[in-house]
Amino acid sequence: MSASINCKEFADYFAIPVHNKLNPAYIFEVEGKPYAIEEYYLDDLKHTVLFKLPPQIIEEPAIVKEMYDVAVSLIQSFDELEMTSNRENKTLGLMSERGSVLVFLPGEYRYLSEMCNSLIELPSGKVILSDPCVGKQKDNVFTGPACCKKQIILLSLLVGGYFVNSRAGRVSKGYCYRLVRKDFWTNCIPEKPVPEILRCPLGTTILRIKMLDMGEPKALLATALSPPSVGDIERTILQLKELGALATCVQTEENPHDGELTFLGRVLAHLPVDQHLGKLIVLGHVFGCLEECLIIAAALSLRTFFAVPFRQHIDGYRNKLFFSGNSKSDCIAIVNAFKVAELFEELKERVRAFNMHINTQPSAMDQEYVYKQRFILQVVIAGAFYPNYFTFGKCDQEIAVRELAGKDPKTTILLRNIPPYGFLYHKQMQSLFRQCGQVKSIAYDGPKAFVEFSRNPMEGFKTLPAVYMSLKMSQLKIPLDLNVHDPDEITRRLAASLFRKFFRVNVDYQKQTVEPAEISFGVSELSKMIPNRLLSVNVTEIVEVGHFWGYRIDEKNMTILQTLTTEINHQNLMDLPVSPHPELVCLAPFPCLENKGYYRARILYVSGDFAEVFFVDYGNRSRVPLKKLKDIPSYLRELPFQALEFKMCKMRPSAKSLVCGEQWSYSASQKFASLVNGYTLLVKVYSLVHSVLHVDVFRYLGSKELVNIRDVLIEECYAEQAEESYESQRSHDLLKALLSDQIRKEEKKPASSREEEKHPIETLLNKFSTSKFGTPAHKVA
Repeated sequence: MSASINCKEFADYFAIPVHNKLNPAYIFEVEGKPYAIEEYYLDDLKHTVLFKLPPQIIEEPAIVKEMYDVAVSLIQSFDELEMTSNRENKTLGLMSERGSVLVFLPGEYRYLSEMCNSLIELPSGKVILSDPCVGKQKDNVFTGPACCKKQIILLSLLVGGYFVNSRAGRVSKGYCYRLVRKDFWTNCIPEKPVPEILRCPLGTTILRIKMLDMGEPKALLATALSPPSVGDIERTILQLKELGALATCVQTEENPHDGELTFLGRVLAHLPVDQHLGKLIVLGHVFGCLEECLIIAAALSLRTFFAVPFRQHIDGYRNKLFFSGNSKSDCIAIVNAFKVAELFEELKERVRAFNMHINTQPSAMDQEYVYKQRFILQVVIAGAFYPNYFTFGKCDQEIAVRELAGKDPKTTILLRNIPPYGFLYHKQMQSLFRQCGQVKSIAYDGPKAFVEFSRNPMEGFKTLPAVYMSLKMSQLKIPLDLNVHDPDEITRRLAASLFRKFFRVNVDYQKQTVEPAEISFGVSELSKMIPNRLLSVNVTEIVEVGHFWGYRIDEKNMTILQTLTTEINHQNLMDLPVSPHPELVCLAPFPCLENKGYYRARILYVSGDFAEVFFVDYGNRSRVPLKKLKDIPSYLRELPFQALEFKMCKMRPSAKSLVCGEQWSYSASQKFASLVNGYTLLVKVYSLVHSVLHVDVFRYLGSKELVNIRDVLIEECYAEQAEESYESQRSHDLLKALLSDQIRKEEKKPASSREEEKHPIETLLNKFSTSKFGTPAHKVA
């Protein structure tokens, strides 16, 4: 083994009293010595360090970019160093074995790895390997390099500084380069590592001492080779009492150095995991979710359960997000993804000694069982990790609305530092976020851009995974580079009268349009969608309680739908010119109807030879064979969709519904469906938020008067009263003013004005869509 010990410390510890003094144990020295190791510091590398070194402060650790260049330069010069030191060997030019390079990095390996990638192309044929990798990549570290090649291994391990150089000089002369100044190494780097008993938590050690029943832990620990401080012992005893592993004595004076061992303490001393994880297991037994708690404890005790491939962090994060569901909890993700592991089985065997067994009997599986179990598990996790909690900060909705210019924060992200004429690069922007999700549209506003992701109309109102992954890209500082044209060249080609560096442009990938953005404060959209506050609607699809799709059944709207259907079915329908893919707007038949007519639809997803489509004029969905999908003429695609999305206002799930469901319990969903399915509803519009109508919903119950469905749900404890969001309240005030004629309805811009704004945009797109880029990549933040 390569570990080193302090011989004098061991000798003094085992000293024997002789003639009123302690004689240390005898130290035997073995003859012989390893190969010589030459040590160098930054002070010795003046020929390599061609820049002024910043001061090295131990309280502010940092690595400047130039130091990575120094490391790469040294690696490149090792071949010459080998040849110089072995010049006496006549067969040097035929040697097949080369020395290896072991690089110890302080937790950062990616940057140096990228810089070393260029070494692969050198004639010497160097091999780059990294320690923090997954899968079969690790096996390469133990595979020798090919003939006449040098092996370079990058390690991010934190190893005692004085022991690192012992890795060299074992089979031949070695060299150790420390890229710090010699005085910094001598004065700031400890000569030996801190003993584990002083560095790690004392909880498990004290519990095992209590199991021995040999007196106070303080007295027994005092006999250790490197005893912990009294303060650390007192703090650990206090933490164990807070955890419940040691009991406090009420009748006698409290002893800060000892306590009575409890049943929980005996279990924790027996388990090879952190004390909080051990308590999680015990609480799991008490609440009937032992198996899930064993899984969580096993996984949290090891390295991260989810693999994060090198340079593929977003893929790893996407997998974790998928397994966590809507909980966004690492613990829940672990339970869903991990059922069998070595430590899991070991923990299961150990807790059997305390009569804790996993219930193998099948539980009474009802529709709400899974959600109830997850809630119980969350309660157990909260109890196990007490008092270590975090809370969500209060969101300032007004700031969010202002920052995102009224866009939906659940589906939209903000990008800054957009280059001039940013809409020219909208295809590149779309591809940058393809790994996150399907981009629905991008709105360009000066040096900012708002990227909106597609939301499945059949899902509830929640933050899209694509938004989380985009934010994760920002946290990981994954570069977003655009290949751009020279702005001066664009300006020269653009007529002086049309010159504007920043256009307000909206790129709609569904309708495949690039048009000037309409500057509106919501009045135009309100007046189009809400001719009056009372609407008669048919419900076509229920998403969740209080959230549904439908269409207006007044005479005017039914005439529009009939005219649209007639126009579509008089067309000479053509097959799709492209492969079916999500978000594609097309024409599809509705299988349940006998007339076999076609209707406008949007593809939700493709599965085998079928596609799940959403009918944009009615709000329902269906599974349609791919061969029956038809292309839609552009003029029909651009007409407004007639289906309306509704959300009941001033209502939220009750505590009972939250415990027994994702948001709403199964019984609440059944009750709501029975109230609205097959009935004509009267809705009173409260507000319009992100194209969703927030409404009060009424229907006749028998021969009685109109009943508010929200009141029924609240009365039966499925829901409770809630305030509307800031956006909804602002829209409500605007709607009241609009309907009372306090605001003059916006007049639609003349067609000539729209065309004048559209002309320079089309001109630039036509001129620069195929030309080569003339400047380096532009970074978007």
